[in-house]
Amino acid sequence: MKKNFLNQIMVFIGFIFLIEIIYKVLVYHTFFSSSLIYTLLFSLPFTFLFMLIKVFKRKVNMILFYVIELLITIYFAFQYCFHMFFATPFSFATLGLAGQAFDWGENIKNLIIGNWWQIILIFIPFVITIALVKFINFDKYRLKKTLVLFGLFFLSYGISILSLFINKKPIYSAYNLYFNINSVIDNYKEFGVLCATRLDLERLTFNFQEKIITDNNFDMITNKKTSDPTKEEVVYEANIVDIDFDKLISETKDKNLVNIHNYFKNRQPTLQNQYTGMFKGKNLIFVLAEAFNEIAVSPELTPTLYNMIHTGFEFNNFYSPVYLSTIGGEFQAGTGSIPSQETLTTWKEKMVKNPYALGNSFTGLGYQVQSYHDWTYTYYGRQKYMKNMGYLNYKGCGNGLETIFSNTRNGRCQWLPRDVELIEGTVNDYINSEVPFLTYYVTVSGHAPFNFTGGNSTSLRYKSLVNELGYSANVKAYIASQIELDRAMKLLIDKLTIAGKLDDTVIVLVGDHYPYTLSVEEVNEAASYKKDGVVEINRSNLIIWNNAMQEKIVVNKVGSQIDVLPTVLNLFGVTYDSRLIIGRDILSNSDGLAIMSNRSWVSDYGTYFANQRKFVAKEGVEVPSDYVSNVNGLVSNYFTMSKYLITYNYHERVLGEK
Repeated sequence: MKKNFLNQIMVFIGFIFLIEIIYKVLVYHTFFSSSLIYTLLFSLPFTFLFMLIKVFKRKVNMILFYVIELLITIYFAFQYCFHMFFATPFSFATLGLAGQAFDWGENIKNLIIGNWWQIILIFIPFVITIALVKFINFDKYRLKKTLVLFGLFFLSYGISILSLFINKKPIYSAYNLYFNINSVIDNYKEFGVLCATRLDLERLTFNFQEKIITDNNFDMITNKKTSDPTKEEVVYEANIVDIDFDKLISETKDKNLVNIHNYFKNRQPTLQNQYTGMFKGKNLIFVLAEAFNEIAVSPELTPTLYNMIHTGFEFNNFYSPVYLSTIGGEFQAGTGSIPSQETLTTWKEKMVKNPYALGNSFTGLGYQVQSYHDWTYTYYGRQKYMKNMGYLNYKGCGNGLETIFSNTRNGRCQWLPRDVELIEGTVNDYINSEVPFLTYYVTVSGHAPFNFTGGNSTSLRYKSLVNELGYSANVKAYIASQIELDRAMKLLIDKLTIAGKLDDTVIVLVGDHYPYTLSVEEVNEAASYKKDGVVEINRSNLIIWNNAMQEKIVVNKVGSQIDVLPTVLNLFGVTYDSRLIIGRDILSNSDGLAIMSNRSWVSDYGTYFANQRKFVAKEGVEVPSDYVSNVNGLVSNYFTMSKYLITYNYHERVLGEK
């Protein structure tokens, strides 16, 4: 009987260990690592808890055992597919977001077909336990065995917790991840799926407060001096507003909020610069372009986009990091903060107003403000958060725009609406305005799936133009989809020209994310250099273009989507406090930094790969001592403070009505 009981324990442990290892190898391509040890250690308590289900009659216990195993297996398969699609694990904070982001039948079908053998591999541990059924006694446990299992549970849990204290110092140590930092991606890699899921649910339930790293005062601000001693140095003012942080601190009883106040009080602001107010009083058209990426830009196929990239501000090291999906890109560009799944859900559901969002900022300047999206207006809950960004007259399919598209049926927009028709049907709303205008577009014609076999009418429309490209079908289809965006921008420029508004209008265009349904290998078919699948695959273009600019302005500093908002605010001379926006004005005195969803980053000094805990310096660059650990601390705080800006409704709390 003792041997039988030991066999049962080994079957249970084997199932959990094997499925965790398979997931780790498939997702992270690693096996022997410290994270494997933590994964196995933190899986053990769950194993002994799992064994305690045998409290019923034999047949019920057997059914319950295999049902739970099957559900665990399905959950692992779901997590794998979710990670393959969004490059991030599923968090329960995503409920209400991922449902829509994942709601593309063609994409899901392609995902399952493309990963069929990996999904089968995940089911192997379940099949093995069925084959080993004779080694499992499903009889109800007596008290002695129950007490033994409880003892093993507490012993294994204690050992796993004690193991965290072996190495506490690194910012992303297992200790900090478990107790201080809520990095969902790191948790899944370090502790495995089951433990990370428990942490995720626990932290959502009990409102986990992340630790602000107060012993790291590093901030990437360089007060550069003029290199020409014959020229008088220009002294620029800081982009700040008058905030009495000391008073806020003295009136606050919430210890965490006191730490937040201290953080922003001591954060170094960026300075105004030679470009401050360059576009003051001009019109602004801001385009969040679906899946726009540099691999789609060429003088032959997308001449308008190519011209705008190379004749306005030319940003040579810009990144559009993917965070979940379009809503992640919209959050970055619209708020200047880093999204997490929890933060995005809070932002979407609660009335969190950002006074520095473009709609609010430009309304305060007396602009005529409007926004449009050429798909369902309620998608991602845009009808809620658009108002909080200052777009009170936001329109999409279902609340006004359904009448402008040629493929509308029975009053409903059909997939895919055209960006060209979006411009054609809305431009007259604002182009003849007697006051300056701000128009915000969210496009959709460049959406996946990228194919010519169905599901993408945009790609089919321009198929003949890409037939001769030496790429695979999916890459050709992607590039074809971006031709529609190029045609829409040409139409917009033509309309502005006819109305005599072109020279007085600035067009800003940024992609929401790279075309993540393409594999790294497919992206590299059209790339000018070989990209990795973590950092460089997110590299893209930022367009800030005005026809009246005398010459292009080349910017080699690293930047990303979170930097777009403060850059635009400074260019238009909008008063704002740079301490309260996580992103930095790309044209300011800050050093460049772009942060990926897994906390990898690239700066003017080099690239840090979080999964490998590896930094690769740029050739010929001297890296300051402690630079990597300092930036990791900075990045950790950026994630934490981005969350707190939303959960504490911090802008309104500090600034009031703006």
